[in-house]
Amino acid sequence: MAKGAAIIWFRKDLRLADQPAVSAALALGGPVVGVYVWSPEEEGGWPPGAAARVWLHEALVDLDRSLRRRGARLVLRRGGTADELLEVAKQTGAKSIFWTRRYEPWSIQQEAEVEKALSHVGLQTRSFQGNLLHEPDQVRTGSGTPYRVFTPYWRAVEKLDVAKPEATDASADRSWGQAWKKAASLSIDSFELRPAVRWDRGILERWDISEQGAHTALSRFLKDKAADYARQRDLLAVGESEGEPGDGASRLSPYMHWGQISVRRVWHETLHRASRSATTRLGCEAWRRQLAWREFAHHVLFHFPWTLDQPLNRSFSSFPWRNDDKHLRAWQRGRTGYPIVDAGMRQLWTTGWMHNRARMIVGSFLTKDLRIHWLEGARWFWDTLVDADAANNTFGWQWVSGCGADAAPYFRVLSPASQEKKFDPQGRYVRRWVAESRAPRGTDAYPQPIVDHARVREAAIRAWRAMSKGE
Repeated sequence: MAKGAAIIWFRKDLRLADQPAVSAALALGGPVVGVYVWSPEEEGGWPPGAAARVWLHEALVDLDRSLRRRGARLVLRRGGTADELLEVAKQTGAKSIFWTRRYEPWSIQQEAEVEKALSHVGLQTRSFQGNLLHEPDQVRTGSGTPYRVFTPYWRAVEKLDVAKPEATDASADRSWGQAWKKAASLSIDSFELRPAVRWDRGILERWDISEQGAHTALSRFLKDKAADYARQRDLLAVGESEGEPGDGASRLSPYMHWGQISVRRVWHETLHRASRSATTRLGCEAWRRQLAWREFAHHVLFHFPWTLDQPLNRSFSSFPWRNDDKHLRAWQRGRTGYPIVDAGMRQLWTTGWMHNRARMIVGSFLTKDLRIHWLEGARWFWDTLVDADAANNTFGWQWVSGCGADAAPYFRVLSPASQEKKFDPQGRYVRRWVAESRAPRGTDAYPQPIVDHARVREAAIRAWRAMSKGE
């Protein structure tokens, strides 16, 4: 590899620990320059939504803070990625560039364009696998085709080794040099990621958006929740946490999405914790299975990129979705008259996150009770989730609506009342987010149900049967 300054092109790998691109750049022994290019136009029509931008702002501030502790700083640029990286290379005298691979269709194209432009002027490039446990193309069926069903995919993944995380933080004891001083840099505020009207306070109050926060969240999960995860992961409230109902979830998804902690570290930490007891082993195995679902979603999007806006099950292209703006707004605002649905939507709006069981409940309600297109739900989640991920968001909505890989059957229509009774039996979750639901129905405080579940359930199933028969 060429000597001279090396550039690390940061993207959704906003950390320094267990970061292969960082380690490789520092190993050259020359100065290292960390760069982030804000280029939403290159995100294939899916730039980060409003909540995700709030997280990104804080994550970049934290990464810059970490670099400053090491005598460096994060160089921030805005514009075409290839052009900006070339300009930074010219200013700093860099001879090589390193980055962590992403797998969305637009990211693959972006990397190809960057590599072509940099190689054209003699810069050496190298990319690393650091956002997933395995490359999406690494896992194949016996006939060499991609998987469309999770269980055989999981069996195949279980047999694969996961690379161990780096034992030490390579960035902690190696000099970054001073080449970064030669690069022009924008301020983080110039990206305008934070909202002018400060609706984001609920997000900032509930999350420690930092690399250290990611490791603290992992430690807390392993200490307090891992042993009971298999039994409690679907419960929406299992105790009190900072004045709010706690749950059995790890709450690691935003940190893994933005790369503030490596997935392979999470995998191996749970393996280590699993050795403590039989109960803990079951809990950790159940959680690693959820990690595999995350991998499976990326596997599906990688092989079927058109599913971003088209159903994997092509027959659903003719499904009679309903256009009802009034019902859609009621769902978005948590005013459907179904407390468990409204609780999930209000948790999402306030915190930028929603429990996975709640995501299933609100998704089923939108696509089956209201029969509104799954893309409307995907777009709303994209704008309001801090962990909005193209693969997981698309996969989740196609799964719950019955039109994706290994999807829940369309005729499985979740009953809000039954889900509330089963997963919030003491009503803590609903009381936290929809306290007024205890008032008489139809009052100004809380609305009547906008649809009758039993009736719309039958209508949804009839529509599905008609589609299946080609009527």
